[in-house]
Amino acid sequence: MQLGYTILYVPNVPETLAFYESALGLKRRFLHESNQYAELETGQTTLALAANALAVANGTPIQPATPSTPAPPVTLSFITDNPAEAYTHATQHGAIPMQPEQTKPWGQRTAYLRDPNGTLIELCTLLS
Repeated sequence: MQLGYTILYVPNVPETLAFYESALGLKRRFLHESNQYAELETGQTTLALAANALAVANGTPIQPATPSTPAPPVTLSFITDNPAEAYTHATQHGAIPMQPEQTKPWGQRTAYLRDPNGTLIELCTLLS
């Protein structure tokens, strides 16, 4: 068993795709012509974006993330050598600032923000 996809259900797939491309520098794998599904290159696990309506169509109603409510109980963690620089870049491209870089007691540097839909994102150094 291996984790292949993380799928975020979002209100607008093309807008969310553009955010992850510009704010985090992720590379687009594809956007389906229906604008209801997209994938981004993130290494071994694919970050996919699906329209909220697809969750319902799949028989799995969801509570959509919003920037005005508490973040869903999941964090997307992206590894970077410079969380502070990545945090600044992301917030300049539409990310919602949460917590600038700090060093955890175990030595890992982290910063937190939310995407425009309200999903929590961690920018962190590799824990070695």
